[in-house]
Amino acid sequence: MKKLLLSFSLLCFSIAANAQTLEELKAEKASKQDSIDALQSKVDDLQSQIDKFPGWKFGALGTIGGSWSEFSNWYAQGSPNNASGNINITFNPHAKLDREKYFWYNQANINLGWVKFDDKDDPTDEEGWREAVDVFNVTSLFGYKLSSKLAASTLGEYRTTLLNNFNDPGYLDLGVGVTWTPISNLVVVVHPINYNFVFADNDAIFDSSLGAKIVANYTRTMNKFKFMSNLSAFQSYKSSDLSNWTWINSASYSIWKGIGVGFEIGLRGNKQEAVNYALGNWTEESGEPVPDFDNVDNKIQYYSTFGISYSF
Repeated sequence: MKKLLLSFSLLCFSIAANAQTLEELKAEKASKQDSIDALQSKVDDLQSQIDKFPGWKFGALGTIGGSWSEFSNWYAQGSPNNASGNINITFNPHAKLDREKYFWYNQANINLGWVKFDDKDDPTDEEGWREAVDVFNVTSLFGYKLSSKLAASTLGEYRTTLLNNFNDPGYLDLGVGVTWTPISNLVVVVHPINYNFVFADNDAIFDSSLGAKIVANYTRTMNKFKFMSNLSAFQSYKSSDLSNWTWINSASYSIWKGIGVGFEIGLRGNKQEAVNYALGNWTEESGEPVPDFDNVDNKIQYYSTFGISYSF
């Protein structure tokens, strides 16, 4: 009986000692975490001061998303034997030069995606990977500072696809005007003189014209979170049918050494592309009128990507 009581007492003492040790470890961890947070805050303050100095600054934000599935004799679905997958890659690099009298901002947006669905019971279906997302946009903005927030500027922007129909269509904007930088993270471009060159095989639909160009770019970094939003719009003086706009939003949250999760959402309005797509899918047998600028349904174009991200 005495041995049993002694053993029970030792067990209780051991549990109490371990509980005390655990509480001490938690308290020590909390103290060190506070120290790390304080140091990280100082590092962020120093980095913000470094960013204010003139000179070239480079960076990039990218996201990789993908999945793969394979089924064999899975009879509950319509195609019991199939292999499917998708791959999507986004890459948004930038290079910025800021001097006392002028600045030069360069950035690009690249988004490429492929999908695959192979029905192994159907020998006529397409087995390989097909292009699903295809976005390429590069912008270069040069400005001569008239004040700390206003500059006379010139902009060049090129948009097309890389995997399919390269430069068909392709858009090149060249213009002059002013650039407003109310805060360090926001750049607003207003160019009332801008020519929108459109390159395409179908000249009856795609047409170049003179108009106004508006670009707004906002970037923000908060510790492990990075965000970028870019709106690019062209308003044609010749016809609203020739106007277009694109709005892309990207974000990432770093979990470990720049690796984390991220997403990108893109929206676009372009009536020339809508008419061209509708005309390519129209047949006389449909009984519908031939698509043109007056009867086409110009829906908003949209894409989204979510996956593993890496910040440079």
